Amino acid sequence: MCVTIYHNPACGTSRTVLGLIRDAGIAPTIIEYLKTPPSRDELAGLIARMGVPVRDVLRRRGTPHDELGLDDAGLSDDRLLDAIMAHPILINRPIVVTPLGVRLCRPAERVLDILPPRQGA
Repeated sequence: MCVTIYHNPACGTSRTVLGLIRDAGIAPTIIEYLKTPPSRDELAGLIARMGVPVRDVLRRRGTPHDELGLDDAGLSDDRLLDAIMAHPILINRPIVVTPLGVRLCRPAERVLDILPPRQGA
């Protein structure tokens, strides 16, 4: 199974999700999104596949979220994507892509919904 994780190794949840993927016997493609951020089109595509608003993938803690005024409910998705492109740390993580779906895996156990069932389970 082809699995990609948009990962931040400094994030405990991201490390836990990576461990769950590996425990399932899968060697995922790991994209450290702070070093190699997705393009605007890639990120917009991931968000569309998750079926969530752009605002749902924004991280607040440890980011310039508040300084950028991103609480304004009137901000368009384009403006939010602009902020994320300028500050990839705003991407909440981890985002996992599998043939079974795309999820923001917070809490970590959400990844189990898009992994194949374990053999013998």
